[in-house]
Amino acid sequence: MPAEERSTEHDPGDALAAVAALRRLADQLEDAAVEQAMRAGWGWPQVAEALGVTRQAVYKKHAKRLIAAGVNLRRRSR
Repeated sequence: MPAEERSTEHDPGDALAAVAALRRLADQLEDAAVEQAMRAGWGWPQVAEALGVTRQAVYKKHAKRLIAAGVNLRRRSR
């Protein structure tokens, strides 16, 4: 099959739109899972480890939303 025909069968725009949709879905799933974990009493280090990111990254991404949702966030004990 000539290259010109193949390129019209699989539009890169469709593939990129699918990637964007999957990213949105992954973000929604992450938001829900992080909220569930925090409501279950998990701490930031546990959530971060489960997601494979730093505690600071997960806090920066989710803390404001969780506070607005009324989730009681654990404080680090000193």
